[in-house]
Amino acid sequence: MMQIICNAKIYTADTIQPSATAMVIEGRKILWIGQQEDLPPYQGEIIDVQGKVIIPGIIDAHMHPIMLADVMEQVACLPPYIYSIEDIINALANCDASQRGWLLGWGYDEGKLKEKRAPLKEDLDRASTELPVIVMRTCGHIISVNSKALAIAGITKDTLDPQGGQIDRDENGEPTGVLRENARNLVLQHLPTPSEEEIVKRLLKLSQTLASYGVTSITELMATVAPIDYLGLYRKAREKGFKQRVAVYYIWEDIQRYELLTANTIDRSAGAYIGGIKLFSDGSVSGRTALVSEPFLGSDEKGIAMTSKEELLAAAAVAKEYGIQLVVHAMGDRAIDLIVDTFYEEKAWLTDAPSVRIEHAAMPSKSALQKAAEWGIGFVPQPIFLFCEIESYLENLGLEKTQTLYGVQTFLKRGIATALSSDAPATSWAEAANPFVTIQAAVTRTAYDGTDLGTAEKISVEEALQLYTVDAKTMIRMENVGQLKEGYEANFVVLTDDLLTLSHNQLMHVKPFATYIEGECVFTQSTIQAQ
Repeated sequence: MMQIICNAKIYTADTIQPSATAMVIEGRKILWIGQQEDLPPYQGEIIDVQGKVIIPGIIDAHMHPIMLADVMEQVACLPPYIYSIEDIINALANCDASQRGWLLGWGYDEGKLKEKRAPLKEDLDRASTELPVIVMRTCGHIISVNSKALAIAGITKDTLDPQGGQIDRDENGEPTGVLRENARNLVLQHLPTPSEEEIVKRLLKLSQTLASYGVTSITELMATVAPIDYLGLYRKAREKGFKQRVAVYYIWEDIQRYELLTANTIDRSAGAYIGGIKLFSDGSVSGRTALVSEPFLGSDEKGIAMTSKEELLAAAAVAKEYGIQLVVHAMGDRAIDLIVDTFYEEKAWLTDAPSVRIEHAAMPSKSALQKAAEWGIGFVPQPIFLFCEIESYLENLGLEKTQTLYGVQTFLKRGIATALSSDAPATSWAEAANPFVTIQAAVTRTAYDGTDLGTAEKISVEEALQLYTVDAKTMIRMENVGQLKEGYEANFVVLTDDLLTLSHNQLMHVKPFATYIEGECVFTQSTIQAQ
């Protein structure tokens, strides 16, 4: 049956027809859209949205849904629940670990903790000495573990740092329990593996949470094969009722190890498909592992290098062969320069989207900005980092430098292909996947605590919507989404608030009234009037 949406205020993200007041849906797709007075005499269910605003479904161009679904069942170690290491210890000690056999927490940010430092093994030993304990930092690049976890991993004073990783040590050379970048895997590889059924069940719950935020299409930016293949998980979840379409990006190591790229797996018309290859060039700003030219404040630390020109070119050759993207995590200016300089003399292989994407792009140099614009490299920043991790950024870089980071306005002026995203759950906000928090951060350039994040980099609400819909669609090469136009998927969000007139400091409080994916209402706060 047709659905006739009427009495609406529709922002289409389509430059040919930017606004509309009525829309006709047939099956999964939009059959017609335009002004209500021009509505043809279609027969079907009439849905009167009573003047509410409709926007295209939000597309998150960089997130980690399987990790997000997992941490939603762990101890949240961030405000408004946690304000100190003592709070973390108490929360972990009271956690029921009977199903996993490990005590797991996520989201700590030393800048928000009373002690202004990461939890150490001695701290976490107070939560348990019998069970292994892992607490993940907000950025996802650093973990703190207890003595039991170190013992299980065989990490001692004599253990060498793995390539691209660091084991923090005290003045005697003993491990402190803090493991950075690839050193995390020394412990994480020992975690018990949940069954496919358990992960799919978590994903189905996550699908509803994402729908409640208005998110209708997503990405998986750190897919692996072992112990369970991510694409298989998403396709199984789709069969079971997971609603969002998913572009999956596999880590380079697994692309080399397994035969993942086939006509079937890279089919972009599928509900879940491989969108590209993922590498890491460095770590995080807040964790002081981003590869930078100027040392972090109060130290001689300049981050951790995690790739090379040779590796980038090898991965790009495979991406070119299969017509998919190469995406590279890079925050520091040196890490970004490496990527841009590597490809500046090469030739792009895609014509419909950036062949190479730089994820985060926190502090590109002037040279990198110029070369990225000329070559067509895409940037996928997360202004939410500044919004909620402001303490760490000020501690590590200072206010003046911080105010230049994630310069979305600069990216747009330079003509760099850009999309907004959340990187959820890898940031210190309880609702990290909520796109309206990121939109507020990009529009106001003000942190949650009122810190000025640099007004020169403000963008408009219209630009933010564009970067979260049609531009995100282009960035991830997902077909027939991101705009409300004839022939496109009927993915849209009904809002009681008009984003274009709402006070900018209230954007983060916007809650979708209803969310539709492929013509189906998958979330609603109440019943919309149907006739």
